[in-house]
Amino acid sequence: MKLLKLYPLLLLIVLSSCSSVKVTSDYDTRAEFKTYKTFAFYKKGIDKAKISDLDKKRIMRAIEKELVAKGYTKSSNPDFLVSIFTKSRERVSINNNNNFGWGWGYNPWLGMNQNIRVNQYTEGTLFIDIIDKHKNELIWQGIGSGAMRMKNPKKKEKRVNTFVKEILSDYPPEG
Repeated sequence: MKLLKLYPLLLLIVLSSCSSVKVTSDYDTRAEFKTYKTFAFYKKGIDKAKISDLDKKRIMRAIEKELVAKGYTKSSNPDFLVSIFTKSRERVSINNNNNFGWGWGYNPWLGMNQNIRVNQYTEGTLFIDIIDKHKNELIWQGIGSGAMRMKNPKKKEKRVNTFVKEILSDYPPEG
């Protein structure tokens, strides 16, 4: 009976984990993040990212939106530069759902209903690098990984916005 009470909670966790972004970040503890007010994109770094130009535009728009919302200003003479790097890999998940049905008891003639689901998807990883322009040093890096299986451009843009928002939620670091 306790398992039946936990079932909705487990289902919610499983469904939310499918769309979640795993995020981590690292930074230079000696960097004075409060002094940074303006940014620009590091074209040389972004050009090396092995994704389509459309995806680069989506990512850059999302980064700009998040940084502006945090009070930074895009500038031709910036305090810091933003670069990106991406990785992707194909993943396969196999779910073996043994379904015994509802009710009490066991019927040996019905046996067990077995549902096997194979799901193939692309797991994307987005690195966002913040570089001190004057020192030419990496001062912060955020990394987000998660499923990227959108073919519809509007859904893809929404997913990119989620990725970027989650990654930049740790910028600037506190402390």
